[in-house]
Amino acid sequence: MSQIFVTKPSLPPLEEFIPYLEKIWENKILTNNGEFHQLLEVELARYLGVKYVALFSNGTLALLTALKTLRIKGEVITTPFTFVATTHALHWNNIKPVFCDIKEADGNLDETKIEKLITTETTAILPVHVYGHPCNVEEIQRIADVYGLKVVYDAAHAFNVKVNNTSVLNFGDLSILSFHATKIFNTFEGGAIICHDVKTKSRIDHLKNFGFVNETTVITQGINAKMNEFQSAIGVLQLKFIDEYIRKSKVIFEVYTFHISQIKGLKNFTYKNDVTYNYSYYPILVTENYELTRDELYEKFKLNNIYVRRYFYPLVTEFSPYIDSVNDTKLPIANKIAKQILCLPIYPFLDNTVLKKIIKILNS
Repeated sequence: MSQIFVTKPSLPPLEEFIPYLEKIWENKILTNNGEFHQLLEVELARYLGVKYVALFSNGTLALLTALKTLRIKGEVITTPFTFVATTHALHWNNIKPVFCDIKEADGNLDETKIEKLITTETTAILPVHVYGHPCNVEEIQRIADVYGLKVVYDAAHAFNVKVNNTSVLNFGDLSILSFHATKIFNTFEGGAIICHDVKTKSRIDHLKNFGFVNETTVITQGINAKMNEFQSAIGVLQLKFIDEYIRKSKVIFEVYTFHISQIKGLKNFTYKNDVTYNYSYYPILVTENYELTRDELYEKFKLNNIYVRRYFYPLVTEFSPYIDSVNDTKLPIANKIAKQILCLPIYPFLDNTVLKKIIKILNS
């Protein structure tokens, strides 16, 4: 069997992309808010049910810019159970991360532990919708309102995720999406900031284009984070297929869930009936009751050319830039989950033979 990775990019039929390329060649506009860039912002806002979308060349630059947009400084309360880019974005903005423990039920920031971490230097909360599980957005907003804090969501995993049929991207001051090749919706690389008013959209657009307002006027110290026309065009085309991608991933999700429920020592996070998921990740927890340790199971998959991932292990707080940021005893749940977590392969076109092989390995 050839190598199987935890995900595989979903791509539309190549022949359907050719007319988009021909249009780019005809327009001779490759970047700087071209035709496809403008179209994708409008179509994404419509599809996601949000007011404004600002496109970026990648999700990390979107997060860096979001923090700059809101002029966040000082200390920000965030999670150690995330991809390191979440925390790096704080560092690049000269912001101190304050790590809060997570919940065992879904791996998200534990909102009951936020308030005790707030100091006079705290300016914002940066939660992550881990694996597309929505955070407790209502309680986080309540805390933010009481203490006058901003809320920026790292929603890299939460494309088209909804709570009670409302996009989770509509909560907080800003939300950040990633359109990396590994995501359910990809533009090869790419990302976006979701915002709620035209004034904020205008500030974001200035910041991502060197601070230019017009040809001769710069009003802020911006960077170059624009999405180009190639990325935008593939995004426009991807929207034609995204519902199919999610539907096929859901089928694989349901097969996994049926079998995992029957295997002693393997657990799922809690999935809620009022949430519409995008099924882009399939995390399991390998507990002490399973016949192998998490790392032994990980190695067993590798021997079978299946490359599962330990998202997120180690914790951000175990990486050298942040290792002195916190005492591990303050993050008991995060440390526990990081040692149990294993993400299984899931993507729309995962072969059924491979799926059966994965389940066989889990059972054997």
